[in-house]
Amino acid sequence: MMLFKDRKVVFDSTKVMGILNVTPDSFSDGGQYNSIDKALLHAQQMVDDGATFIDVGGESTRPGAEAVSIQEELDRVIPVIDCINQNLDVIVSVDTSKPEVMIEAAQAGARLINDVRALQMPGAIEAASKLAKEENIPSCIMHMQGTPQTMQHAPKYKFVIDEVMDFFRTRVENLCEAGFKYNQIMLDPGFGFGKTLDHNYQILKYFVQFTQFDLPTLAGMSRKSMIGNLLNRDITDRLAGDTAANTIAAMAGASVLRVHDVKEAMDAIKIVDKVNSVQ
Repeated sequence: MMLFKDRKVVFDSTKVMGILNVTPDSFSDGGQYNSIDKALLHAQQMVDDGATFIDVGGESTRPGAEAVSIQEELDRVIPVIDCINQNLDVIVSVDTSKPEVMIEAAQAGARLINDVRALQMPGAIEAASKLAKEENIPSCIMHMQGTPQTMQHAPKYKFVIDEVMDFFRTRVENLCEAGFKYNQIMLDPGFGFGKTLDHNYQILKYFVQFTQFDLPTLAGMSRKSMIGNLLNRDITDRLAGDTAANTIAAMAGASVLRVHDVKEAMDAIKIVDKVNSVQ
């Protein structure tokens, strides 16, 4: 169980986080939802399809993506978060690494910080820990080798599982020292962020290892190159691969699946739940 400000979520079954990129350049859906009306309509559909979370992002983190200014990111995400919070019964997450965006997003109604840089930007851990202590807003920290600009330049590991586990141990300790309660942290091994194809599938194969922290875990593989490059499928033709990967992650104990296609992810979860319930 985890509290998201005033919302309690019991992870007795895998939940779905719907992706809402309000950017012009995200790898899969850039430019599709960069108006409030379009964003709200899409968020409504994802909630109707079963999403527990809507993850709003205003800066692309695809390989080689360029950084955006604080003000530009705020202009993109804050009106959308505010609109969703006022109109839909869903937990809004903000996908950001900037402390200024974290603070204003929380004021607009975000109940989860989702940071691909694991609160390592200047001021981020201080801002997020303040939100955790004062407003009970947890954070999801992700493992990434390098930065979005450099992460796919020949990533190397001795064994990726061990190194991601070591990163989580250290980072969880850092967050707790900064004022987080242990149960205010979610873990994301970072599929596609500084990993080769084999690294990604090692993480998927051994995903159950990450559950030993007794913290919620997030798996985000939706439409990524680990699906497309293996199957030789374009971004618009990766749904079957996504569903297979999401099913494996759910079977391995993933608490949250971060996806573009909510309805299909929910179908996969229902099948996993049925398999787990039968004698």
